[in-house]
Amino acid sequence: MVEARKQFTLYSHKGGPNGWKVALVLSELGLSSRVETIYLDFSSGEHKRPPYITLNPNARYDDEFVVWESNAIIKYLVDRYDPEHKISATGDDIYLQDQWLSFQASGQGSYFAQGVYFHYFDEDQNEVARTRYENEILRVFGVLESVLSQHDWLVGDKYSVADLAFLTWNQTGIKLTSRVPDFKGFEKDFPLQDLARR
Repeated sequence: MVEARKQFTLYSHKGGPNGWKVALVLSELGLSSRVETIYLDFSSGEHKRPPYITLNPNARYDDEFVVWESNAIIKYLVDRYDPEHKISATGDDIYLQDQWLSFQASGQGSYFAQGVYFHYFDEDQNEVARTRYENEILRVFGVLESVLSQHDWLVGDKYSVADLAFLTWNQTGIKLTSRVPDFKGFEKDFPLQDLARR
């Protein structure tokens, strides 16, 4: 028997947090069984060659509709597949959810990715850059902690994609800053940390 084509194709990288956050959202929406995940070899530049570059001109990550950039994919998924708003906001909270998704992409994702580069891949071992990005990682965690110390969730009274979007990069940031003594409590305090370990 031939297996039917999956509804979604997720192009990802096993070590990259962005694909995993999309996978978390798919799982929370009960769509995991409808996904084919194709892991690309970023070290060989596979994601920058056809046919993948034709799907995504940014060379980061098929019904014929293609969405690239992980938070855009997340927004598409909840707009289309979360009519009961199980993991998405409603009303004015939609704008707060979008605000956090933007901060995740521009603040957390970009700074944490630079932290990964300077921590693991920089051949020059640039300590100034390492320190700069470690400080940025701690700043981003501080922003999250300032909200989560007063509220259970980033938006509204339930967890949402705003919270989920931060999880996989948080795991990366925790690894990069584990040598900072006053940082240890964050991992156990952040909502949904167990979900990220699945």
